[in-house]
Amino acid sequence: MKKNIELKKKILADYISEDIAKDRLLYSSCNDDKTLLDKFGWSLSGLTEKQVCDSKKKYGDNIIVSGKKDSAPKRICAAFINPFTLVLFALAIVSAITDILLADSGDKDCTTVVIISTMVLISGILRFVQETRSGNAAHKLQKMISVTSCVQRAYSGKAEIPPEEIVAGDIVHLSAGDLVPADVRILSAKDLFINQSALTGESEPVEKTSNISRTENIALTDICNLAFTGSTAISGSATAVAVTVGKDTLFGSLAKTLAQKPEKTEFDKGVNSVSWILIRFMLVMVPVVFFINGFTKGSWTDALLFTILVAVGFTPEMLSMIVTTCLAKGALAMSKKKTIVKNLNAIQNFGAVDILCTDKTGTLTCNDVVLEYHMDVNGKEDIRVLRHAYLNSYFQTGYKNLMDSAIISKTEEEENKNPQLLDLSENYVKVDEIPFDFDRRRLTTVVKDKYGKTQMVTKGAAEEMFAVCAYAECDGVVKPLTAEVRSRVLNTVGKFNDEGFRVLVIAQKSNLSSDRAFTAEDECNMVLLGYLAFLDPVKETYANIIKYIK
Repeated sequence: MKKNIELKKKILADYISEDIAKDRLLYSSCNDDKTLLDKFGWSLSGLTEKQVCDSKKKYGDNIIVSGKKDSAPKRICAAFINPFTLVLFALAIVSAITDILLADSGDKDCTTVVIISTMVLISGILRFVQETRSGNAAHKLQKMISVTSCVQRAYSGKAEIPPEEIVAGDIVHLSAGDLVPADVRILSAKDLFINQSALTGESEPVEKTSNISRTENIALTDICNLAFTGSTAISGSATAVAVTVGKDTLFGSLAKTLAQKPEKTEFDKGVNSVSWILIRFMLVMVPVVFFINGFTKGSWTDALLFTILVAVGFTPEMLSMIVTTCLAKGALAMSKKKTIVKNLNAIQNFGAVDILCTDKTGTLTCNDVVLEYHMDVNGKEDIRVLRHAYLNSYFQTGYKNLMDSAIISKTEEEENKNPQLLDLSENYVKVDEIPFDFDRRRLTTVVKDKYGKTQMVTKGAAEEMFAVCAYAECDGVVKPLTAEVRSRVLNTVGKFNDEGFRVLVIAQKSNLSSDRAFTAEDECNMVLLGYLAFLDPVKETYANIIKYIK
């Protein structure tokens, strides 16, 4: 995983060196909307037909350059040409000359030529057919994926069009679940979170805003008002303008690198190594055998025939066919498990793995987070903590993760047992929200009940929550947040963390004015209510999985 992230960072660095695309993106991130649009002659109402044609001519099509499919002749050559088959081809030709062309009519024998040719043909045909079928299956899967993007143009208004038809200057509308179709500058956004792991290797989504960015000493993908081709909108909505398209995008640079000829697999290297050892051995031994036989027996024709037999004996004719047959059988078995193997030699790499390290989520665990505990500062179950957590998770419109879902599910399970949890979604209305970001590591919602009481509810990591809490509620009484209370909470959080739980702290602040916009500066002087402990349960089969791994 670390190696992959480093590789992607190198590719991103190469992309940044392409100053034309870089300058356009950096200019768009550092200037306000009007300056950007005026600079390139674009408009919020969209491009005209003439502008679309001009943009396509100037900046190119929005098509990612990828590796072209090899032609049939090239794939046939690749299937048949390797050191083993080349040696067998050479032996078959020599055998044809000596056993058929130069032999007397009564001594003609084509057995050796037929056997060698059959082995080579079977091996090559098996490889060609299997890899062609795999390639076709992968191509069909790609054709099944059909996406569109919402684009606004002056002559057609908002319309869903294929991403390939987007040009630089198009106004793009993004919503949750959309693929970002080009490298875009965010013009306006509402709780927009983008998953750009395909570019950076980082799995956590990042928030994107329309704020003008300072780009000194910051990675291109970390600029808050830029989103890139290949990333996905996880939540929220936005309006953006396409700045670079196609091969000029960051993803286009990545695709060009991936389109290069891949390195040989360990299997390829191993086969080639053995092949060249055999070839070198033959180049030494065959001439020695030929001259010794010729000088001792006096018949150079017989010596040549015997030398050919020795060379054939050195070459394992069946090896190429046996290896290809085994790999093809493995590819067939994997296809039944819904896995497509495009390169047969890659199977050996999987078989050579001694230890496979993978993320535990979904392997040893169920990938279904549940809320195990909702406790007050003293470590006792408290329904008020759950109620406030629900108000925070239910009314937030940003990225809802598994823990938000766990809070909502737990509340719905408990509402029949406790009247304090009944109809919370109907008895409260959302006033405002301060979305989660990875600097604050907090999420705040502001809600108002039917009596007009407005309160702010915040949840987040313990350290970040201590920074905004001045009080703590202990035994129903609000007291200053002392060092002793802080230490008690941290000890409890640490204990749960050691046991594999993920812990969030919940806090609230009441009696607020609801007729204003709330910002992160309002997250202060809050009352610490308690904490939530989450767990991703292990699978029932985890013992067998660990036993199998060992």
